[in-house]
Amino acid sequence: MNQSFNSSRLFLGSCMALVVTAMTFAIRARLELVFQTDFQLSSEDIGFAFAPAFYGFTIAMIIGGPLVDILGMKRIIWIAFVCHAIGIVLTITATGFWSLFVGVLATGLGNGMVEAACNPLVTSLFPNEKIKMLNRFHVWFPGGIMIGSIIAYLMIDVAGLNWQMLVAVLALPLVVYGYLFFGQELPKTERVTLGISTGDMWKAVGSPLFIFMGFCMLLTASTELGTNQRIDSLLQSTGVPAILVLAFINGIMAVGRGFAGSVVHKLSSSGMLLFSAIFSFLGLIAMSYSSGAMTFVAAGLFAIGICYFWPTMLGFVSEKIPASGALGLSVMGGLGMFSVSIVLPVMGRFMDTSATGAETLRYVAVLPVILIVAFLFLFARYRK
Repeated sequence: MNQSFNSSRLFLGSCMALVVTAMTFAIRARLELVFQTDFQLSSEDIGFAFAPAFYGFTIAMIIGGPLVDILGMKRIIWIAFVCHAIGIVLTITATGFWSLFVGVLATGLGNGMVEAACNPLVTSLFPNEKIKMLNRFHVWFPGGIMIGSIIAYLMIDVAGLNWQMLVAVLALPLVVYGYLFFGQELPKTERVTLGISTGDMWKAVGSPLFIFMGFCMLLTASTELGTNQRIDSLLQSTGVPAILVLAFINGIMAVGRGFAGSVVHKLSSSGMLLFSAIFSFLGLIAMSYSSGAMTFVAAGLFAIGICYFWPTMLGFVSEKIPASGALGLSVMGGLGMFSVSIVLPVMGRFMDTSATGAETLRYVAVLPVILIVAFLFLFARYRK
């Protein structure tokens, strides 16, 4: 860790920026059916309106990844701040599909810039504890979703406040992370510090192992984020408030990521990924057959499964393909979010036509089945 930087403040600022990102996911999940009613949209329309949260994220990460080395992480973080502020205002003032679409797009760009800057920032601050600290950083993705879910439940379901007030809550953590980064110096990226050339970085991103991991990222992200983003419609027949199930899932994930260091020590990163794929499959199948209180039990299985997917995928790439640098982390995250932008309208089409929420969950369960096979190969190759 480089002691010339205020590592604790920078890490806390990164976590708060991720809280904003995560809360946008929770708030959209709660407002899915509200927007359908208020704006007279179909389930498929909502899928398309929410999609730019994910491909906007992808665009920002693919652009931001190379720019992190050129402009520096500090400038990318401030671009994220501006995009978040614009997205919040545009969403609050949305009146229909296109205005909602543009607000979600601006928010997605901000979210992507946060990941583009903060993932390499964490690996630069803690080069000897990458997977452990990336998991601790990514505690605040499920943590932020849990916070946003509980606030959404209290404001909409309990207090009956209008949805614009719920979206406005995002301004609070936005101001906090702006304050924490204000006036701070940030380190150079690890690739620049190690003297790895831009050509070597691009070669690393084109390596067979990176391409394999990129394919797996498409499926891990769709399994986790596609399910969580449409939780309201997927679980509407279970008899329990879906937003509380979302909070429960992400509470388990936050706790699990907090103890990631000891889990990595026991399982290895490839073992964690195989474990995650198995439990994700079991959780999706269990949720598709559950109702009432058993929905929380099934959701717990699912939470255990998806808990380590995202940070461990990034940590594995950073450890095994270090020459890929910030670009590699951004491409991985961008691929993950792009896959979700595709799967959301597909899930909506299923539910608009003949499939129930439970049947759609079973369709999604095909994704972790493919991952089990892929990660068995990875585990056999890297278990030592």
